[in-house]
Amino acid sequence: MSEQEKINGLFETLVTKGRLKQLVYRNTHNALNLLKETMKEFSGQYEQHKNGNGIEIPFIFNDRGEFEAELKFAGDTLMFMMHTNVFEFSRDHEVMKTSYIREDKNRSYCGIINIFNFLSDSFKYNRLNDIGYLIGRIFINRDNHYFVEGKREIGFLYSNFGDSVLNPSTASEIIRSAILYTINFDLLTPPYDSLKEVTVQEFNSVLDSMQIKTGKRLGFRFQADPA
Repeated sequence: MSEQEKINGLFETLVTKGRLKQLVYRNTHNALNLLKETMKEFSGQYEQHKNGNGIEIPFIFNDRGEFEAELKFAGDTLMFMMHTNVFEFSRDHEVMKTSYIREDKNRSYCGIINIFNFLSDSFKYNRLNDIGYLIGRIFINRDNHYFVEGKREIGFLYSNFGDSVLNPSTASEIIRSAILYTINFDLLTPPYDSLKEVTVQEFNSVLDSMQIKTGKRLGFRFQADPA
């Protein structure tokens, strides 16, 4: 093979891989926009549900920009954040063992939308030391197929990757599952030892600005929660 042929081969590889990642990026960005539309619809449906029922519990969607969306309900906030890069799974990941990926390795390149759960008061009172939790990750590939890594209600089987297409119905299921998990993911009393010592400076601070971390599982290993 001549030097020019090697260079041409290099350029062809660059273009092929670049186009693949651009397609995955566009699919992931479209997926986030679909999730935003779904959250907006949920918010509208909730307004209709609570009208006349004397319900004062908030349920608010907020579009935070091109790569972020926020959903507030009761005392919780869900943050949906799209990563701007495209990733491939490690060889040891379970998804790499599926027939869907073995048939075409390029299907393993995915964009990611992370779902975080925060306490709404953490933002309201600017408690910068409070803890948020990654409760799910949505992976979308070039075929617009997806799967979700997450806790309990949120996580789907990797074997569904080859069949699951992101559309309004599946987006609604993802949002519903994330909300349900968050509602059932309760705030636990922090361990006594984590609060038994407080400095004078902390004590004299405004209560909601104290440098004492608050999180739903503070002092416990979130990873150890039952699947």
